[in-house]
Amino acid sequence: MLRQGGHAALTLTLLLLLWREATPIEVPQDPKILQDLKQPPTIIKQSVKDYIVDPRDNIIIECEAKGNPVPTFSWRRNGKFFNIGKDPRVTMRKRSGTLEIGFRSGGRPEDYEGEYQCYATNEFGIALSNWILLRVSKAPLWPKEVLEPVMVTEGSPLVLPCNPPPGLPPPFTFWMNSSMSPIPLDKRVSMGLNGDLYFSNVLSQDAQTDYSCNARFTHTIQQKNPFTLRVQTKEQYNDTSFNASDPLGGRKVAETTPTFLSPTGRESSKMVLRDEQLLLECIAAGLPTPTIKWFKKGGDLPGRKVKFEKYNKTLKIINVSEEDAGEYVCMANNHLGSIRHSIFVQVKAAPYWLDRPTDLVLAPDENGRLVCRANGNPKPNIQWLVNGQPIETAPPYPNRLILEDTIIFRLVQMGSSAVYQCNASNQHGYLLANAFVSVLDMPPRMLGPKNQLIKVVENNRTFLECPFFGSPLPDLRWFKNGQGSGLDGGHYRVYINGSLEIKRARAEDEGTYTCVASSILGKAENQVRLEVKEMMRIVRAPIDVSAIRGTTVQLDCKVKSDPSLPVTVTWTKDDKPLYLGWRLKKDGESLTINNVNEGDEGTYTCSAKSEIDHDSASGRLTVLEEASLYPTVSSALPPDRPDPPMELDLSDPAARSIRLTWIPGNDNRSPIKEFLVQFQEDRWEPGRWQDLSSYPGDLNSVILQLAPFVNYQFRVIAVNSVGPSKPSQPSPWYKTSGAAPDAIPRGLRGWGSKKDNMEISWEPLLDLERNGPNLHYSVWWRRKDLGEDWSNVTSVGSKHIIQNTETYVPYEIKIQARNDFGSGPESNVVTGFSGEDKPTEAPKDLRVSKVDSTKANIHWKPVDLNSVLGEFKEYRLYFWRESSKVPGLVVSKEKKTKGFFSTTADPSGLLSDLVPFSRYQMFMVAANSRYEGPPSNTVEFSTREGVPDAPKLFRINRRSLDSLYLEWDKPLEPNGVLIGYQLKYRTVNGSRHGRLQLESFFPNVTEFSLRLPDRSTRYRFYLAALTQVGSGEVVMEESPHSANEDNVTDATGLVDLTDASVSSALTPTAPPLAPLPPTTVAPTTVSTSAPTTPPTTAPPTTPPPTTTPPPTTTTTTTEATTTSTPPPPASTRRSDQNVFVAPRLEIWNLTVEPNSNYANVSWRHTFPPGSSEFVLEFTLDSDKTVKVVSVKQQPPITVADLIAGADYHLRVYSHELNSISSKTIPFQTKAAYMDQVDIATQGWFIGLMCAIALIILILLIVCFIKRSRGGKYPGGGYLAAFTECLVRDKKDLPLDPVDQKDQDGSFDYQNGSSVPDRNENENENSSDEDNKPLQGSQTSLDGNVKESDDSLVDYGEGGDGQFNEDGSFIGQYTVKKDKDETEGNESSEATSPVNAIYSLA
Repeated sequence: MLRQGGHAALTLTLLLLLWREATPIEVPQDPKILQDLKQPPTIIKQSVKDYIVDPRDNIIIECEAKGNPVPTFSWRRNGKFFNIGKDPRVTMRKRSGTLEIGFRSGGRPEDYEGEYQCYATNEFGIALSNWILLRVSKAPLWPKEVLEPVMVTEGSPLVLPCNPPPGLPPPFTFWMNSSMSPIPLDKRVSMGLNGDLYFSNVLSQDAQTDYSCNARFTHTIQQKNPFTLRVQTKEQYNDTSFNASDPLGGRKVAETTPTFLSPTGRESSKMVLRDEQLLLECIAAGLPTPTIKWFKKGGDLPGRKVKFEKYNKTLKIINVSEEDAGEYVCMANNHLGSIRHSIFVQVKAAPYWLDRPTDLVLAPDENGRLVCRANGNPKPNIQWLVNGQPIETAPPYPNRLILEDTIIFRLVQMGSSAVYQCNASNQHGYLLANAFVSVLDMPPRMLGPKNQLIKVVENNRTFLECPFFGSPLPDLRWFKNGQGSGLDGGHYRVYINGSLEIKRARAEDEGTYTCVASSILGKAENQVRLEVKEMMRIVRAPIDVSAIRGTTVQLDCKVKSDPSLPVTVTWTKDDKPLYLGWRLKKDGESLTINNVNEGDEGTYTCSAKSEIDHDSASGRLTVLEEASLYPTVSSALPPDRPDPPMELDLSDPAARSIRLTWIPGNDNRSPIKEFLVQFQEDRWEPGRWQDLSSYPGDLNSVILQLAPFVNYQFRVIAVNSVGPSKPSQPSPWYKTSGAAPDAIPRGLRGWGSKKDNMEISWEPLLDLERNGPNLHYSVWWRRKDLGEDWSNVTSVGSKHIIQNTETYVPYEIKIQARNDFGSGPESNVVTGFSGEDKPTEAPKDLRVSKVDSTKANIHWKPVDLNSVLGEFKEYRLYFWRESSKVPGLVVSKEKKTKGFFSTTADPSGLLSDLVPFSRYQMFMVAANSRYEGPPSNTVEFSTREGVPDAPKLFRINRRSLDSLYLEWDKPLEPNGVLIGYQLKYRTVNGSRHGRLQLESFFPNVTEFSLRLPDRSTRYRFYLAALTQVGSGEVVMEESPHSANEDNVTDATGLVDLTDASVSSALTPTAPPLAPLPPTTVAPTTVSTSAPTTPPTTAPPTTPPPTTTPPPTTTTTTTEATTTSTPPPPASTRRSDQNVFVAPRLEIWNLTVEPNSNYANVSWRHTFPPGSSEFVLEFTLDSDKTVKVVSVKQQPPITVADLIAGADYHLRVYSHELNSISSKTIPFQTKAAYMDQVDIATQGWFIGLMCAIALIILILLIVCFIKRSRGGKYPGGGYLAAFTECLVRDKKDLPLDPVDQKDQDGSFDYQNGSSVPDRNENENENSSDEDNKPLQGSQTSLDGNVKESDDSLVDYGEGGDGQFNEDGSFIGQYTVKKDKDETEGNESSEATSPVNAIYSLA
């Protein structure tokens, strides 16, 4: 009991001490402060713990320390005082503890091996260095030995041992032959970690060389006598038969299963230290050569840290951590079998810091503590020392309390300064850290410049700085003009570092401000003079202006500013500096451009700047072409792109620049505005041209600013108002020399991916920012506000992970890029945070108040922000609807969240968007960036009754021409107890509305019939549900069209109409778009045993394909058309009216245009663009096979791979909403057809027709000859023969009544008395002759065909017609012609057929 009471008292005392602990004093790095500040010594530089030196050099053991007074140094060797004065070879540098041991006068370096420790001492304490183990490197000779030739059978494994002599440090081994050529290593031949050379199987060609093991020490290489191989083979080896695919040269060698050469047995073990490198090796024998694979039992190999080397024979893991321990399995296999070996890896750890002790500066009577926390495996032992002496044997100090890894100081006094050492050690190593406790008393001091003048712009936020220091830490107060109380609060705010913030500087804030720092040791003060200046602004800015080429332009820039501040005005063009000269002149308030040309076109910016303010304004100048009264030929041609520049030349080379000169090409009637210089390099992106810089069009020689360590080639492009020219020919190559990096890596940040780590990441430098080879990054980090030393690492990547950090603590981070030429600039210090953990505390006393139908106020008690264990993000409220108070209504219990950010002592929030008349439950958690904490108490509450939602599925059906039938369903959310429905309706006729009528219904009534006074009467209906609270959302519909307006449909569906009072309405169809080109889609075939049944849900009303459609509908059955997409089919509501418009989604007007093996499919729909994927379902009637085609394109669609001559059924439905489908329509593809051959193009047919024509011509000639020899009519034989030959076949033809009768129906027989005079009828007969058709038909002037029987007058010359010239009589029948039917076309006798025959005779 007494022991327990003692522990309780000790714990209470410790808590009291920690509660009163003061914040350690941060000593500013001000030279004046540091000069007078008395401090114990601090080790700043020392040699490494394991120090191996070269015996040929002098030995230098470093030890540097700082302190005030300057410390003195002494050394211990092997735990004993090392008397430097007695050894002439040992000297110590002045003002330093560094030892130099020289051997010019003799001596052996080995005599100075041992363990050294440096002591740095002044009157305030003693600091210790690490124990430095000094050893001299050794390179022993290889023992001489005679090696006999090694006999081995081909195909057998072989191990050639190396066994290098032990050296310090251990040698690096490699294998070569007597010709000093390296032995090639591959999958079959490899070198083990111990240096031995392994052959998985020996080949005959392995005997063609010898093998010698080489050991490279620090400065020498030792070589072992070579091995010679003699390979025994069953068959003679043929050098010409060797190839990579058959290394045995076609000879038969017995194959063997895999066996392990290293390690041996089935399992082995290996121990590795944390943060070191783990190397596991498996080398197997066998023929064919086995392959190696690695596994880790119970988990995956650490992908980011693991690397496979030597053809998977070596597994390397870098930066080993505790989670890398376990059983690793390597498996060797070939086609004959496999074998496994298990390696059990243990990870131990030398001590590493969790919390390193840091220097502590305290004022008298203050409290503080030193903490030394380290971890390792096994757990390290913590030992405290004070001034190099174990604290147990040191003089007692009553104000000091030791608790294992923590020393607590209470009410420290002057003279108690000392240096404390913390030694954490285990069997694998140790850590030693110095941390001094300095008790300091110093009167307040001002560190900033005296009587500083600060100028600020009115209405800006302003800071007045007053850096100060003192011990104990002084109190700081600000005064204005030496009067009044201290400034803090309201318009002012004082920060702990002494800064005074003026939130918005005004003219009355001008004056002298005094800061006073005071403590028990005194006070100090400083003054700052503040002047508030008027804001600068441009009162007359440049404007957009157009000018004709050759004229003068003036751009204004008038600035108003504080008279006491000088103002500088500069001009830029297109954000580039403007070069002033004789054409461009600047005065006080304007810029004048003389003789304007096209190169002057651009945006001009006027920038005004004073020492504390700036302003800018821009205007654009457009240059117009002057009209020419007498244009030349060249001016008439349009301007063109310029010709490329020529003759690029490089001169004046420098480390980072070179001069590029070129000759401009022809500008082609448009002045060159600028030249663009491009470059390519041959290291990172060869062949890619990149923009380097652009220059004004009047320059042709420029100095290019280049990056170091880049091989450049340049080209130039000229640009005018038309566009850029072609690139010039490239310049010669020019390579810049290397340099240290100039750039600082961007994006430096630190964040935790786990609760005990911090990832430091950054953006790598660009290729042109490397400036040299071997780019790497040095990263530093340390705990913020603890003053500890920087830790650093070098990385070639873009990330480094710090392990074993405390949860969510701040770190200072900086980075620097380096290459082989040196180091670049350091970045600014940024603050990062280690990882977050789950919050440990839950919000308490969660409750609700002021609950109405949709909102509730919530309250809770906050958590301690330290329990968040990360960055506090929000209080996250989880709430869900447990049930509805409406009996039988099923609700979704999906959890929802809402965040509240509050750091007040009594937080609250508003929870909205609740469903009325419902029971809710909720709880709250505190959340950081990654995790949520434990939940609070769960609260149940109920919302009050509200107004209902709109009734569902409001439908209007016109079952007859003189009545309407209305149906609806209950609201989806009644939001209370329904007490009925309210229906309002009125007649509508365009913009004229009738009187509003009202109907009320009980809650169980969901239908209503209305008789129409007139079939053409249109009604508009407004329906709403009612609860005790009031009327809910209103759904509006109009009655369908009457029969004389549109077809009446029997299908029931939503009727979508428009109304001026509704913001948008959905129509059944959409206006058609221009037809889209068909898209060919190959279908997907799905075999089914039964036809696919369309959805049972009735599709929406399909617009009729006949009669007059509405203006928004286009219907066709022969061509595929597309329709424009209507507005999204969502419920819409105006803010000023509680009107609900029902949504409408449908697919209709499905048409198919089939061919033999494809079909063009079109349909219409009301889906928004891209909101749905359509599915075309083809069902083959013969075997009920279903083809499914999914398309995202708009119709029409061309579907291929159909069966010719087959019957199909087709429907289209939405992939997302399967219930929305078109009607199923049947169609039949066309039968397959053969290509038809045109007989008129066939050769045999053409030949046959030609032969028939030739035979007819011969027969006609024979007929003419035969008739001419008869001599029946003297002087007219040819005429008679021709006439008889033609008439003989025609005389039996019937007479056409139109041709053969007169107007009165009688025939006209013509003799000599009735024939007109020859001269009168000559033209008529000639006309008839010229237009006479074949087969005895004669075409009249009006196009009628007339036919004569045995008439020869048409073949004569006209005239009498009774006798010819020799007196022969030829009787003829002719058709009577009216005189006005003929035309006076003159026809010569030469064109008459009769004359033609006479001429032949």
